[in-house]
Amino acid sequence: MAPQLAWIGLGNMGRGMCKNLVEKGNLDKPLILYNRTQKRSDDLAAKFGSGKTKVVSEISDAVKDSDIVLLCLGDDDAVNTTVDVILKNDVKGKLIVDCSTVHPDTTNALEKRVTEAGAEFVGGPVFGAPPMADNGQLVCVMAGSKSAVDKYKPYTKGVMGRADIDYSGQPAGNATLLKVIGNTFILNMVEQLSSGHVLAEKTGLGTDNLHQFITTMFPGPYTAYSQRMLEGDYYQREEPLFHVDLARKDARHAMALAESSGSSVPMLESANKHLIAVKAHLGDKGDIPSIYGAVRKESGLKFENKE
Repeated sequence: MAPQLAWIGLGNMGRGMCKNLVEKGNLDKPLILYNRTQKRSDDLAAKFGSGKTKVVSEISDAVKDSDIVLLCLGDDDAVNTTVDVILKNDVKGKLIVDCSTVHPDTTNALEKRVTEAGAEFVGGPVFGAPPMADNGQLVCVMAGSKSAVDKYKPYTKGVMGRADIDYSGQPAGNATLLKVIGNTFILNMVEQLSSGHVLAEKTGLGTDNLHQFITTMFPGPYTAYSQRMLEGDYYQREEPLFHVDLARKDARHAMALAESSGSSVPMLESANKHLIAVKAHLGDKGDIPSIYGAVRKESGLKFENKE
């Protein structure tokens, strides 16, 4: 008999991950859904149809009837607060998986608390944008005891993701350490693309010519982010794919790790400065590629690249 799964936190990523658990996870029981705003749970459950999910109004209701509890929340405070509630319940023998992007110290502390309460714990962040979550194309990172990771793996590659990065037997915080460092690659990529497009525009090469080079030399994420910039998606989108506040949180974690380890991260510091400018200009519409607008404005151009 398959274990009972519960999901806590239904942001853009969480909704897509739940979709693939329901469709491809070989669940023989409804997936339990909890979100602080219950309407998100109700709306998602309605999309899946009768019998596929069970919506609950309290975290404790999600925990008591489940064998595996998965979390995907916005920041360290939200994760810690949620785990506080989870641990008020009897969790002996259960598996807690945190898919959130948090500081590795937070993950290691959670692992200690959860295992001391008699449960198992996996740090399980993912790489990929919300469309990749919808399509089951995430890269799933996992760290913790081998037995805990083995219980989680049936729901990663081939279900929620296209590939696993398996750190079995390593501290759970190694998964979020990789996630935080990995996200600096994305921020630095967007920073470089933004600077390159502004330079191409101001020197007369033109952004279309630079984009042709990018698509030829760097297919994949570089091309996708370049396209979003040139089409004006970076300021026109009503709901960001990667909210500016979450990007700033990830940057803060990475800069704190750099400071504590004596590392130099000048490109990340520049990206963080531009994210602050994005927040000031776009507010909650700010996204990672909105850095392009901040670099444009800093260089004497309009934030928006289209009339």
